[in-house]
Amino acid sequence: MAKLTMDAVARVHRHIEGSMETKRKLVEGGIDSILQAARIMVECLAADGKILLCGNGGSAADAQHIAAEFVSVLNQTFPRPGLASIALTTDSSMLTGSGNDFGFAGVFERQVQALGRPGDVVIGISTSGTSENVLRALVYAKSHGMHAIGMTGEGGGKLPGVSHLVLRAPSRVTQYIQESHIMMGHILCDLVEQSLEFDENGIAPGSRIAKTL
Repeated sequence: MAKLTMDAVARVHRHIEGSMETKRKLVEGGIDSILQAARIMVECLAADGKILLCGNGGSAADAQHIAAEFVSVLNQTFPRPGLASIALTTDSSMLTGSGNDFGFAGVFERQVQALGRPGDVVIGISTSGTSENVLRALVYAKSHGMHAIGMTGEGGGKLPGVSHLVLRAPSRVTQYIQESHIMMGHILCDLVEQSLEFDENGIAPGSRIAKTL
């Protein structure tokens, strides 16, 4: 019969404590960046813009998760219209076709070029801050009038140099970084939807000044 490793209980405690410590550090030094990102996203959506997200592996899943919260709803106790958000990680035909024809490094940049418009927000998620396809997407966004926001870990890699704003999960452990990223995504969605005003047609005119964070 298969058995768990002898140190299973210790490993569980170690992981939970490590994740909690990352979040404690985020409370101490990361709240201002989260608020700034939320303000940018409120302005974008109130001006009829959209949010584009990209990442690889677990960060691709995070991009899809966050986009789904905006388009669907974060909490059913607060029903509201869908908010324009697209994960650039879900179109398998585009990803495989463009990747096959031009290389995987440009798959997100290509979509930002096709779908992004000035004033939109592009969020690139990379725990290491060195994912070339994420970096290229943010470079394009930043140079074409979009807001480039990076989500990364403690080191940051090259992400700070290509982003207007960086949200850092203060850890070098990938799992803890990703767990903090999805928490940040939930917080951003909550702040954004609570800061906008809605009517029967969607986001109400003047929402940018109706509420402030």
